[in-house]
Amino acid sequence: MHHKTTIEPFRIKVVEQIRLTTEAERRQFLQHAQYNPFLLHSDEVIIDLLTDSGTSAMSANQWSAIMRGDESYAGARSWLRMESTIRDLTGYPYILPTHQGRAAEHLLYSRIGGPGKVFISNTHFDTTRANVEFSGATAIDIPIEEGKHPEVYHPFKGNLDTGRLEALIERHGAENIGAVILTVTNNSGGGQPVSMANARAISEICKQHGILYILDACRIAENAYFIHQREEGYREKSYREIAHEMFGLADGCIMSAKKDGLVNMGGFLALRDLDLALKCRTVLIITEGYSTYGGLSGRDMEAIAIGLEEVFEPDYLNYRIKSTGYMGEQLRKIGVPLIWPPGGHAIYVDAKAFYPHIPVEEFPGQALACELYLKAGIRCCEIGSVMFGKYDENGKLIPAAMELVRLAIPRRVYTQSHIDYVVETFRELEQETERAHGYRITYEPPFLRHFTARFEPVV
Repeated sequence: MHHKTTIEPFRIKVVEQIRLTTEAERRQFLQHAQYNPFLLHSDEVIIDLLTDSGTSAMSANQWSAIMRGDESYAGARSWLRMESTIRDLTGYPYILPTHQGRAAEHLLYSRIGGPGKVFISNTHFDTTRANVEFSGATAIDIPIEEGKHPEVYHPFKGNLDTGRLEALIERHGAENIGAVILTVTNNSGGGQPVSMANARAISEICKQHGILYILDACRIAENAYFIHQREEGYREKSYREIAHEMFGLADGCIMSAKKDGLVNMGGFLALRDLDLALKCRTVLIITEGYSTYGGLSGRDMEAIAIGLEEVFEPDYLNYRIKSTGYMGEQLRKIGVPLIWPPGGHAIYVDAKAFYPHIPVEEFPGQALACELYLKAGIRCCEIGSVMFGKYDENGKLIPAAMELVRLAIPRRVYTQSHIDYVVETFRELEQETERAHGYRITYEPPFLRHFTARFEPVV
């Protein structure tokens, strides 16, 4: 018997109240937040699609494991459980626990970065780019051409352009490449998957030139699902086996467990090389905590050990990817321009196409994020020229490649009726696109400005 409706493979045991605000209230809240959804308070938000990071609902098994958290400063049982789960999954011998992914990025990129170094990625995520650039190094993105065109179909739009990789190695010299970082799935490129063939080709190029190869693996279970579905030769393998094979191609990984670890806090750095691991461990102990807890409590480590197993369950992954796809299909049906096909954790709306009358200097993505909040209390994130735009020497904006709005779906949190509410909101916004206006920045910090920038409407 074949059912078209993908049901949530869980029952709801505990609920969290949502405050249903009015449009008049939201207008005040947004003004107070200076038109940056990051600065809204969570109880002012009805549906929170700002990020899928740390916003998962934990399972009954995770909550019960929390009760056995061993809070010993050194060598806790909870650490040994987490370490053994990660070692089995990744195959890497040296595991460094951190409070989240960006802390692991800091440990590694502060050691191997620095002025004159170049890092190459399919797309550096915002904190990755910030950590690389903060060290004085240069971050270069080389997604495949299809990845830059929202409407073009490609089964693995997250792939890295290996031809350009070889050209960059030639241009900069292998000794100046800090690392090649493969983000799976490729978040800023639309949550798009990377094929095993691409991961393997990069591995061969890096080995040939003696270049460090790191996976940003925070959504590797979701990526494994796409490989299982779309890549020849993987139908018979389990999702965990596919992930294990991908880890086997790289020299190490960084993972924010706040995504596919199904937890609210935690991450790790895992490496093959003892010497590099020891250098990073020194930074870990100075900045995060002792090497067997690294900024995490024992209960966090228990939750991660279980989350990294639950995330590979076939029923969970099928529900996860299908429910994200459902939102994409419904939005596309009503004519909303998207990155197609839908990725694993989020839907990316092409704000430049949705609001063609708003120039990039006035941030159409920010405009759409504000409109979604005003209309329906939906909070989401601009991934365009606010997040990735730069300035030339005359202070003129160099826009990002795409002006996107990301609707990131927290894991195991919302049901289909919440998603239908989002789709209905877009249907209403489509009727009144000309009414929307752009924004200008009134304050911005030098790094990661999208988190704390302030705006005012251009009217």
